[in-house]
Amino acid sequence: MGLILDTNALSAIAEGEGGAAKEFFRARRLAIPVIVLGEYHFGIGQSQHKRKYERWLEELLAVCSVLEVNEDTAVAYAELRTELKAAGTPIPSNDAWIAALCRQHALPILSRDRHFDLVKGLRRLDW
Repeated sequence: MGLILDTNALSAIAEGEGGAAKEFFRARRLAIPVIVLGEYHFGIGQSQHKRKYERWLEELLAVCSVLEVNEDTAVAYAELRTELKAAGTPIPSNDAWIAALCRQHALPILSRDRHFDLVKGLRRLDW
């Protein structure tokens, strides 16, 4: 099974949280949305342990693919935002982009953010 990692999942895995690590190691294919990568780099920049997390992320990226935004993602994003607006259940903009990538690649997301559950056709795994 493939798996997309959300920012809070990256943080949990980096800190060795057992449940998140278990899901991580069970996946055959791991992917990180470029949006998540940006959020995580921002977090690293705020950390007192910047070098430690930069090294950890570099090692992680050797085994993960980075999902980039393209025209298909933009269409999926627009459809998703329209659906959520009509339902009266908007989610944060960055997470809408992440959800669009999940739909585009037909992969579940490892995340603690329950608002992903509002997105039709998206499966969220928690730990």
